[in-house]
Amino acid sequence: MFKFESLDVWRAAVELYAVTVSSTEGLYTRNKGYLADQMRRAALSISANVAEGTGREGARESKQFFNIAKGSAYEVVSIAYVAKIERWSSTEEYSAIYERCDQIARMLSGLIRKR
Repeated sequence: MFKFESLDVWRAAVELYAVTVSSTEGLYTRNKGYLADQMRRAALSISANVAEGTGREGARESKQFFNIAKGSAYEVVSIAYVAKIERWSSTEEYSAIYERCDQIARMLSGLIRKR
């Protein structure tokens, strides 16, 4: 088993990606596929950077990847917000993504402090 597989934050990030994929489906029918693609890439980046950070030997390098993951969580929220205010997605979809990203960001902050 890889180290990252035991982390709650990694599992939460994988779940966020699944939620993001389902919530962005409607953007393709509105010719906003570019927005869906960017949001999906940012969501996928969270779990990927957590995994990469756990594979690094030094604390400084690990923290760098965890910080990138945290930035990607913020990016997901920002894109979700734009989709909500433009009425390309619902308030409920935005809230679900926001809450997950907030939880992930807090978990990452804790992981960064521990390293």
